[in-house]
Amino acid sequence: MPVEIRELIIRTTIVNNSGNTDSSTPEASSGGNDAIISACVVQVLKILERKRER
Repeated sequence: MPVEIRELIIRTTIVNNSGNTDSSTPEASSGGNDAIISACVVQVLKILERKRER
């Protein structure tokens, strides 16, 4: 029996560490976050496309 998700809640916390002296950490993590977000968007679009085909 398929499971239907009627509501999806995504919560995130963004912390601005202006006192951080290591400049390579935010750049590396933002690149990783962008990749994760892009992968999630692709998966959601695939799910919506499959749903539309039914």
